[in-house]
Amino acid sequence: MSAKSIFQEEKNPRGIPKAPFIANVEEYLGGPDGVVETPLKNFQDAIAKYRYMDANLTQRRKGLEDKIPDIRKTLHMVEFLQERREGKNKNEDLEDDLSDEENSDNPKKPLTTTFELNDTLFAEAELEDTDTVYLWLGANVMLSYKLSEAASLLRSKLDLAEASLKATIEDLEFLREQLTVMEVNTARVYNWDVKRRRERRLAGETNGKKGG
Repeated sequence: MSAKSIFQEEKNPRGIPKAPFIANVEEYLGGPDGVVETPLKNFQDAIAKYRYMDANLTQRRKGLEDKIPDIRKTLHMVEFLQERREGKNKNEDLEDDLSDEENSDNPKKPLTTTFELNDTLFAEAELEDTDTVYLWLGANVMLSYKLSEAASLLRSKLDLAEASLKATIEDLEFLREQLTVMEVNTARVYNWDVKRRRERRLAGETNGKKGG
């Protein structure tokens, strides 16, 4: 019996194969004299493959959980700059109009903020009114975007990352279910073999006594 034959054709939406539950061990092994060494080895190979996938998906989940807050924070900042530029806040618009009437020579004050230089160091900066931002795309690539384009891109990236995280969590739950099934199968085959050996030993001892 090959390791490949252990897996069922049924798979989850991302193509992870479902593990079969061995309800009848004797039937699965081909009868009371079935060999257990090969199936047990195949079970261990299948468990190793599931654990390998689990490790990769766990790492992917951690990466997404770190990435999503960064995307969301960047999107909020872009939306804030967009709203500030477009003057969507009515209260600010009214204050600006009143200020212009009182003193048209006073320019609009720049936005004062802080930006991160590294994990523990921040610097203060003044942001002039702008309709352009620069976004890191990865692989040391940065591109400039209009505020509306940047917001659209970030929303798309956020939606994709959140969908990917949801799928990854579902896959991890599915994988752990399959691991449990394979571990139960291993225990059932091993215990069946122990019981068979004991029964044969007892039968041998009984026949020996009869022969004596």
